[in-house]
Amino acid sequence: MQSTNGSDLSSKHQKQQPPPPPQPQQPQWMPNQWMGAMQYPAAAMAMMQQQQMMMMYPPHHYMAYNNPHFHYQQQYQQQQLHKQQQGSNSDEVKTIWVGDLLHWMDETYLHSFFSQSGEVSSIKIIRNKQTGQSEGYGFVEFSSRATAEKVLQSCNGSLMPNTEQPFHLNWASFGVNERRSDAGSDLSIFVGDLAADVTDTVLHETFSSKFQSVKGAKVVIDSNTGRSKGYGFVRFGDENERSTAMTEMNGVYCSSRPMRISVATPKKAFGYQQQYYSQGNLIFYPY
Repeated sequence: MQSTNGSDLSSKHQKQQPPPPPQPQQPQWMPNQWMGAMQYPAAAMAMMQQQQMMMMYPPHHYMAYNNPHFHYQQQYQQQQLHKQQQGSNSDEVKTIWVGDLLHWMDETYLHSFFSQSGEVSSIKIIRNKQTGQSEGYGFVEFSSRATAEKVLQSCNGSLMPNTEQPFHLNWASFGVNERRSDAGSDLSIFVGDLAADVTDTVLHETFSSKFQSVKGAKVVIDSNTGRSKGYGFVRFGDENERSTAMTEMNGVYCSSRPMRISVATPKKAFGYQQQYYSQGNLIFYPY
């Protein structure tokens, strides 16, 4: 009885004992995490080497070399520099003044003569606004100053073709394509009491010998008789020289008579007709 009871108690005690706690299992992610940690120094080393390369060779060096916009910008800057250089050369005077022209002489006549001596860029003969007739002078522009200088030296004083009239040439102080503004008349002076033998050339040389800014001179001719009306106009490019000329040149002899100087009336001074003429590829710009 006792043994039986003892065995029963022992078996009950064993049944009542709590089960042992489960053993913790090793996480499966540890090997992967460890492998990542083992690989990190190599990745860090690669990043450090890349940063060192970037410091030694900044990216903008490569972009400036490979970027097409950089090359276009260089080309644009070179073109602008070339234009500026051309602009400085274009300031050279390449235009000559041609005076004492006969009434029938036109742009074609002048071109046929001067084109034999060099390349002509443009020609214009000054015409009267009311009548459209030639005022007796004009301008010829050449492709270069050297050509214009050669023509001036070789042709000045030589006879015009088919006439007994010599060429009267001089440097023009402005370009052939320069447009006359309203202020241009304000820089003109009236010259009266001129002798009958005073021509455009004589009047021009009388003032241009003392004033460098003289742009033109015109003796007004009677369209019916072809003779001088005894007065004319001189146009300046500088206001100070214009004022000085009105004081210093008043009473000075031009040919056989003293000149009478006064302010020019804008409606009368250089009232030239603005028309366009063309002959082949040549464009004429009278004003």
